[in-house]
Amino acid sequence: MRKVVFIDVVHDVLREKLEEHQYTCVDATGFNADFIRQEIKNAFGIVIRSRFTLDESFLKHAEDLKFIARSGSGTENVDLIYCKHKGIHVFSSPEGNRNAVAEHALGFVLSLLNNIQRSHEEIKRGFWNRKTNTGKELYACTVGIIGCGNNGMAFAQKMRDLGASVLVYDKYKTIEEPGIIQVSLDGMYGEVDILSFHVPQNEETIGMGDYMFFSRFNKPLIVLNICRGKVIETRGLVQAMKEKKVLKAALDVIEYETKSFERFFENALPEDFVFLKSNPNVILTPHIAGWTTQSYYELSNVLAQKIIKVFNRS
Repeated sequence: MRKVVFIDVVHDVLREKLEEHQYTCVDATGFNADFIRQEIKNAFGIVIRSRFTLDESFLKHAEDLKFIARSGSGTENVDLIYCKHKGIHVFSSPEGNRNAVAEHALGFVLSLLNNIQRSHEEIKRGFWNRKTNTGKELYACTVGIIGCGNNGMAFAQKMRDLGASVLVYDKYKTIEEPGIIQVSLDGMYGEVDILSFHVPQNEETIGMGDYMFFSRFNKPLIVLNICRGKVIETRGLVQAMKEKKVLKAALDVIEYETKSFERFFENALPEDFVFLKSNPNVILTPHIAGWTTQSYYELSNVLAQKIIKVFNRS
């Protein structure tokens, strides 16, 4: 029996396709960690989003485990070193929501360039300010993208197709795409108007976007973060905004984010977050860039295809 334990809720297409290939799917989404540790003892696979951290202390209970399927792009909540040592396949599905992320980023850019949110709020307060809300068109902008995996490349292509000049930096990939120029970080500092982060969260990227980083750019920036909150240091971003090194920002993720982030608002808010929340040149969304009706299906569909390809080759 190939038992697959679903720890998080995902689209039914994953369960349906696995059952078509004789997997037994167990719904453990309503159970606590202690129950799940017992349930995974004879599991062939685990399906998760972000509910638990699958570290060695958790995974050691799964003695027969062959795969972990993480619905989404990041795998920072999975102990990849332990999985590699034990021969456990770790699947993720960044292909499933790359278009959703790119469209969300596009929405951020168009709103900030044209002061859509700011002028909307002003009109609600009774102000009709045309001159101060004059926009800027994309063809006059250079967009810098840090990280050019699935999401970064999808965004780069949209920016290119809408007429922007596009520079990308990726430490681990060679990019060969018409109209998209790969540069070093130094190659970005003098050119970029709009800077967007699309990197995984790891030791190299945590705190990458700090005050010193933003200070290296020659032009005042529009900054987007649509990957992981800890990639941008909030304090550094706020200081850069106060000094006009960063003019505007759009954040779908923030440094303070946790698995139960709703409780964050029940306590006194950090001063830097209050600055962002009250700034008319900042847009904040609740980690929804990759979360659409279409991507919800595709994230699971992609996982099903990957699992079946590896374990059902016949």
